[in-house]
Amino acid sequence: MSAQQGLTPEFALGFRQVMLDGVAREMETTKKVLAAIPDSKRDYRHDPNARTAWELAWHIANSDVQFLDGIADLKFTMETPDAEHKPKTVAELVDWYDTNLKRAAARVATLSAEQLLTPIDFYGVFNLPGVFYLGFLNNHSIHHRGALATYLRPMGSKVPSIYGGSFDVPFQPPVAKADAA
Repeated sequence: MSAQQGLTPEFALGFRQVMLDGVAREMETTKKVLAAIPDSKRDYRHDPNARTAWELAWHIANSDVQFLDGIADLKFTMETPDAEHKPKTVAELVDWYDTNLKRAAARVATLSAEQLLTPIDFYGVFNLPGVFYLGFLNNHSIHHRGALATYLRPMGSKVPSIYGGSFDVPFQPPVAKADAA
């Protein structure tokens, strides 16, 4: 019996909801990291073989959207917008990411359980039920966001709060509200 045979429609729908909720939360954190890139330093790279900060930021934003669109289409094409439709500044990138990730996530949210369980070939490397690519998307995005966060201080920027505080943005516990009795 394959792993796919044990999947139920209820599992696919529940897993999708959990993962899309997580993607939405992670998107807000990713937007903070993207927004911290100084436009004047976007060509920074820590090594000649590394991507520039801008290349890495675009890779994160565009790949997240491409994965969601691929799941919704039940086919991965990983198409990149032409140069005319690509963001030109960090602020435009953050806005593009916000708009397009929400659009693509909404498409995935409308898929039926049968569609979510449909295997989708990923260039001969994977052939997983579409819903499982939500986990891959999440891991891929977090991995690259962590790499991009390490670029920020050398570029003269501050590292935003990602999972709790950072040196630059210390954790502030919520202030307890007095009980209204």
